[in-house]
Amino acid sequence: MQITSEDVLVVVDVQNDFCPGGTLAVKDGDAVIEVIHRIAPLFADIVLTQDWHPPHHHSFAHVHEGRSAFESISLEHGTQTLWPDHCVQGTAGAELHPALGLTRAELVLRKGFHPDIDSYSAFFENDHTTATGLAGYLRERKLRRVFLVGLAYDYCVGYSALDARRLGLPAVIVRDACRAIDLDGSVQRIEAEFTESGVVLIESAELLK
Repeated sequence: MQITSEDVLVVVDVQNDFCPGGTLAVKDGDAVIEVIHRIAPLFADIVLTQDWHPPHHHSFAHVHEGRSAFESISLEHGTQTLWPDHCVQGTAGAELHPALGLTRAELVLRKGFHPDIDSYSAFFENDHTTATGLAGYLRERKLRRVFLVGLAYDYCVGYSALDARRLGLPAVIVRDACRAIDLDGSVQRIEAEFTESGVVLIESAELLK
């Protein structure tokens, strides 16, 4: 697979709270960094995303009396998984992992800062209508194909890929540059959506040939 000037690498939420020792740690989450560093030099354009929640975000379990982390509830915009507090604005957990050495990334896009709605996708909040601005940025920059890596494969990476396809953009996930939560079969469910929507899954070796 040949990388061109119309391709962008979107590095999703490689933050301390999603890595070992964090409040919502993804197993081996920091292992994605080495793979990301190997493929990053292939891309002229790199975008980073960062979960950026206010302290009492509506997706946090503690906000809902009698509820526990990883339960699901129904909200106005759909089903919401309740999470442990994570990536709270201004905390060390919200910072990008210190080993992530992508200083030449031209955009750091913060998402999830609206108190009453979660944001998995880099393109839209979870109401699927409130835009983050990423689509407009890519359009203005004439970046027409999205390669996605980071955390977590079955949530923020996957939702970003699906939204890219809804916007008409080819979306490629570099599978070994991601790690999954796999909550109640979430990997199987989202991979079925990938097949239906045309999200492409590759391994980093396919880019490094």
